[in-house]
Amino acid sequence: MIGFTRTSEELACDGVSLSAIAAAEGTPVYVYSAATIVQRYRDLDAAFGDYPHAIHYAFKANSTRALVALLKAQGSAVDAVSMWEVEVARKAGFAPRQIVFDGVGKSDAELESAVALDLKAINVESAGELARVEAIAARTGAAARVAIRVNPDIDAKSHPHISTGLKINKFGVPMEDTRALVATFKDRRALKLVALHMHVGSQITSMEPIRNAALRLAELTRSAQDTGLALEYVDAGGGLGISYDGGAVPSFREYATAFVDALRATSLPIVVEPGRSIVGPAGALIARVVDVKPRTATSEFAVIDAGMSELMRPALYDAFHAIEPVCARVGGVKQYELVGPVCESGDVVGRDRMLTPLEVGDLVAIRDAGAYGSVMASNYNRRPLPAEVLVDNGSWRVIRRRQTLNDLLALES
Repeated sequence: MIGFTRTSEELACDGVSLSAIAAAEGTPVYVYSAATIVQRYRDLDAAFGDYPHAIHYAFKANSTRALVALLKAQGSAVDAVSMWEVEVARKAGFAPRQIVFDGVGKSDAELESAVALDLKAINVESAGELARVEAIAARTGAAARVAIRVNPDIDAKSHPHISTGLKINKFGVPMEDTRALVATFKDRRALKLVALHMHVGSQITSMEPIRNAALRLAELTRSAQDTGLALEYVDAGGGLGISYDGGAVPSFREYATAFVDALRATSLPIVVEPGRSIVGPAGALIARVVDVKPRTATSEFAVIDAGMSELMRPALYDAFHAIEPVCARVGGVKQYELVGPVCESGDVVGRDRMLTPLEVGDLVAIRDAGAYGSVMASNYNRRPLPAEVLVDNGSWRVIRRRQTLNDLLALES
């Protein structure tokens, strides 16, 4: 078995003791299963069958270099949302034509760099951004490769903070404006439209918004093709959710089939941009209980050494992560509010959790933290960024060391 599984004694990652990792590297520490990442990538890849496709892993989910290298070895390409992510991808060995560049607020400096690199595409978010790309390309004598991100006004039925496909969201070009914008390309020699792009949100757990988005993307793509534009591919975005709480989520097969069924009529390869669905279940944040104290007549606070500075999602989105003791005690369960050490009342990692009794010094695992965990960590309260460990083939190694105080102060005078 791969991933996080419980032996008779404790929770392990790919058979490697989490207690041993914590003893060697301290806590808090992120632990990732290489086997899980590889298996989930391969499962998604296989779900498309023989239909031409490319997987562009979304760096925003987790861009730690060892994980990126692992995915590159599987054949992944890159979805970047900042020029810094683009440069990390290049340092990891990805070629510019393996990178699509998303993002709603690309600066002039970022666009200058992107045009010069001749990426697979700059996914533009507005007519104004397209004009800025065009001006840069015309000045340099290039023909910039672009895709238009379409806002289809589809409710992804996820948290409002991670919904991107509604008109009230800041992302993309409204559908009614997209056709008019596409029609301008016949006269724009400094631009090459290579694709239309759609991404309606993150942590999508229903097939309805996925199918609706695929159908609208197919409609717009066929319309663009009918004008004589020779598009190279269609970019279906990402957004597939994972099961944080044990509830049902669409399978990779259902996800891929929805896109293939809708987009086959375009005869174009499909690009998808998964992040969370690949690395989310592959990571856990291991923390240690530093205090236990009364909360109510029937519950206690368990204060742990990881909080919103290490894992922002619960405070930011009221997100749920399963939490379990690494070594569970026998006998009964108690109700706990698991809270972090940060001086904010919102620093709650898990509310009203029924767990076997916890004591100071115990380890807990915060599950499904491989995506939007370490990458969103901060130095609030001057807390150093945690170490990260990769378990691979029966052994483990540190892939990012714990930050030190000298690291924290290195940029200050």
